[in-house]
Amino acid sequence: MPAAKAANASTDNRTTMSLPSDREIMITRTFNAPRALVFDAITKCEHVGRWYGPRGTEMLSCKIDLRPGGSWRFVQRGPDGNEYAFSGEYREVVRPERIVQTWNFEGIPPGHESLETLTLEEHDGKTQWTTRVLFKSVEDRDGLIQSGMESGMRETMDRLAELLESLV
Repeated sequence: MPAAKAANASTDNRTTMSLPSDREIMITRTFNAPRALVFDAITKCEHVGRWYGPRGTEMLSCKIDLRPGGSWRFVQRGPDGNEYAFSGEYREVVRPERIVQTWNFEGIPPGHESLETLTLEEHDGKTQWTTRVLFKSVEDRDGLIQSGMESGMRETMDRLAELLESLV
């Protein structure tokens, strides 16, 4: 999405992405599943490998040490045959309502990590997912947006919704 268009919120009737400041992205989605199940689906490798990333990606490695100071790392193979790695460190973990973690795409030079704050709120058996991503600079935020992350993020969230439906 071009940076000029990114200034407005965009939705697909399920996932919403907005830009609350020049260094942030906010993603929201409501899942038809209880909060504890959503938390487990995003923190257990047995589930993460089934939804993380766009369709056509294959999870090659998933490591999660879910505690403050613990780390996580996912390695995927894309449809193009290339491998892509993502990693970070957990700063705060409050089961099942909040995770604060760093996020790195290992395909870019070090120093461009972002800080993600995920909150899960349950209402009537449904879970509201809100992630605020804080970047070190507007250039880092806009670079990620221009990379096409929005379509991949939407597809990933759809895959998570499908997994949750199968687990409920």
